[in-house]
Amino acid sequence: MEFPDLVASLHGLGIASGDTIMVHASLRALRPVEGGAAGLVRALDAALGGDGTVLMTVGARDGCAWVNDRPEAERAGLLAGTEPFDYTSTPADPDVGMLAEVFRQMPGTLASDHPEGRFAARGCLAERLLVNVPWDDYYGPGSPLERFAHARGKVLRLGSDPNTVTLLHYAEYLAEVPHKRRVRRHRLVAGVHGPEIRAVECLDDARGIVDYPEEDYFATILNAYLRERPRTVGLVGHARSELLDAADLVTFAAGWMTEHLVTRPPAADRSS
Repeated sequence: MEFPDLVASLHGLGIASGDTIMVHASLRALRPVEGGAAGLVRALDAALGGDGTVLMTVGARDGCAWVNDRPEAERAGLLAGTEPFDYTSTPADPDVGMLAEVFRQMPGTLASDHPEGRFAARGCLAERLLVNVPWDDYYGPGSPLERFAHARGKVLRLGSDPNTVTLLHYAEYLAEVPHKRRVRRHRLVAGVHGPEIRAVECLDDARGIVDYPEEDYFATILNAYLRERPRTVGLVGHARSELLDAADLVTFAAGWMTEHLVTRPPAADRSS
């Protein structure tokens, strides 16, 4: 898809100059795109104009995630001597996709300094979205996700899987669900005086805040939202795409979780 056509398709989906958007995209679904991943970022910049902002979850490559499946007393020793997280240079999580790493490295993109809930952004509100991320509960109150929703943000899905809407992690904090599952992880991070091991406590954003018997409940929520609430749907390239109001999606998702997620009292060992 050539650059002018891609920009026109984004405008046709409802993106306007000055918007703040969070992007989830499948390059495979969009292809061909002139310029590949970098071409898509440039098209987003053009569609949004100088007053717009693009936010993306990028995560962080972590070859030691398995350490957090071990007892807490063993983790410091297992992490010693490994590569620390450095927000300025650690690559994006490969599971997020190639676009995230290309986006992170493009001139003008800023990245947050958290090894777990790491975001990148470019544009007018980038610094405001990413500065001073809470260490614990990094998807909750005060997080880039809350700031994005309050900034009248829009979620742009370009052919991505239905279980990839990171914003729903913020809704997990707002949902009135008892006994939400929490985790405590340890990460080696680059500190002022060298690598240091730090603990992170948060809702379980890997397995979910409760066990759910069917498919990933994020996918269930998104599909329910697309059936029941106003949204803009169209084709961008070859990808079925949607533009969703972030605040409305959060409200819907928190209500759905409150109604549908059933919990049991926490087990004794929740250290992983």
